[in-house]
Amino acid sequence: MYETAIKLLQKISSFGYKAYIIGGYPRDLYLKRSSSDVDICTDATPMELHNIFSEIVYTSSEYGSVTIIYENIKFEITTFRKEFNYKDSRHPEKIEYVNSLEEDIIRRDFTINTLAIDKNGNEIDLLNAKRDLDRKLIKMVGNPKIRLKEDALRILRAIRFATILNFEIDPVLKLYIKKYGHYLRKISNDVKKNELDIIFSNPNKEYGIKLLIELKLAGHLDIPNLKNIKITPSMIVTWSQLNALYKYNFNSIERESILKINEVKDKNILDRNILYRYGLYTCTMVAELKGLDKKKLNEEFAKMPIRSKLDIALSPIEICKVLNKEAGSFLKPIIDDLETKILGEKLPNNKTDIIHYLEEKYLKS
Repeated sequence: MYETAIKLLQKISSFGYKAYIIGGYPRDLYLKRSSSDVDICTDATPMELHNIFSEIVYTSSEYGSVTIIYENIKFEITTFRKEFNYKDSRHPEKIEYVNSLEEDIIRRDFTINTLAIDKNGNEIDLLNAKRDLDRKLIKMVGNPKIRLKEDALRILRAIRFATILNFEIDPVLKLYIKKYGHYLRKISNDVKKNELDIIFSNPNKEYGIKLLIELKLAGHLDIPNLKNIKITPSMIVTWSQLNALYKYNFNSIERESILKINEVKDKNILDRNILYRYGLYTCTMVAELKGLDKKKLNEEFAKMPIRSKLDIALSPIEICKVLNKEAGSFLKPIIDDLETKILGEKLPNNKTDIIHYLEEKYLKS
């Protein structure tokens, strides 16, 4: 990917423009961390980039960026710009294209994200990014008092980067995060959830949650009971403890998982009927939450004669043949009966025994 990105810079440069790899990729490269997204900045405008590349798949003229596929790799290329008059504590009302990396870089959020790489592979460090990376410090570009008011999401981004990188947050930045945390209420819950998902799914999540509590942000995020939750590896178990189901927009799978976890958390998950009804995934999440032995749970699940109705040895069509009936509403209670008997090990799960049971109970009655 790095070699392809350098070739991309060289291609832009061959048309007389300046271009650099910027942000997360140079940062992670310096830290010897793996990284998959490469962002490019340039003095070429979106229109000029259209003249250079035929592989452009998306253009956002509002923010001066295009997305291209170059040698089967996706790159986002953004024109050097200044930003003015932030609205809704999130978005600039106006942008203005500029000609230099120096002017563009001061609009970025944290010094650690300002390291750049040029077409020859040289690092360009205009704002002491490497110094702060070495110090393991999240420091705001410019005055935090102004920058956090401009875009309140920078509050959560600071915590996200601190969590992922296990960095400290600059004391001055911490001070203003505490002071301006209420600005998070102006940010859409979808945007906030994206950041919280990253924090809650990271192996270092305990540190991230500690920062959210220390900086008094839980109330502004509508998760006031954050300090009372149990830290577990699973993001969805974290969300299940926060009473946030109707405050944030969860997808259907997340919503169903949270509802099931909350239904099961006070039940005996080693009870075969509970394990069968809710499934191994949900019960494993509850085991995580309650600090129970997952190995024992898996062993119990492995012993179960069936794990769903689909495992019953006789299909619905075969049941109809045995009973000499057309498929109809009568089938459901019969399948429910077989399910209960097999799960309770009162009926072996094989065709011969099931046919005999059906004939005895449903043909002779």
